[in-house]
Amino acid sequence: MSDLQRRAEAFAALGDPGRLQIVDLLAMGDMSSSEIASVLGMKSNLVAFHANVLEDRGIARRVRSESDGRRSYLQLIPEAFSDLTLAPRKVEGRVLFVCTANSARSQLARAIWRTHSEIPAESAGTHPGKRVNAGAVAAAARHGLRIDDDAHPRSLAEVARPGDFVISVCDHAHELLAGGDDVHWSIRDPAQTGSVEAFDRTVSELRSRIARVAPQLTAA
Repeated sequence: MSDLQRRAEAFAALGDPGRLQIVDLLAMGDMSSSEIASVLGMKSNLVAFHANVLEDRGIARRVRSESDGRRSYLQLIPEAFSDLTLAPRKVEGRVLFVCTANSARSQLARAIWRTHSEIPAESAGTHPGKRVNAGAVAAAARHGLRIDDDAHPRSLAEVARPGDFVISVCDHAHELLAGGDDVHWSIRDPAQTGSVEAFDRTVSELRSRIARVAPQLTAA
């Protein structure tokens, strides 16, 4: 298939208002079919149909939940719409990144966010660990990022404030929060393997997502 034909089919897929609504949602974060149906008031079989079309056209993909293997999330493929823009969303407080232990993904996300936006950011965990993962600290150093020397895992209850824009970067946290986050990014836990490659992939994915989302958020 030529590049011209591929792009033509992708844009044809977006000719349906329902699919365009789904893409608008996915441009900010990952969502399950049931979450999409709830937000849009769309029947589940219609969501499934639209999701299949988006997947077939290379616009979105399904990723299995790291927490509940029976659940999957629909995720926009960044390369499909590198120039996709959304209307800015106002943030009353801070951007708050949440994962389970607040020892790797959310710490790295906060460090990356500070290089992309003036909106302050914090991080927290639903079940905070004892210390920041050494692999995350090393990855930050390799990529020119700064995790504060005195950084330590903190609980969501301790950190959260009214007005925070909450981004869960972990399936466990998202499913536990059950709608308490504003955006969800389904990102695998690099600490599961602890390899340099796993942490570098996490930094790369977080950078890609933050580069897309940061320009869409403005301080209230």
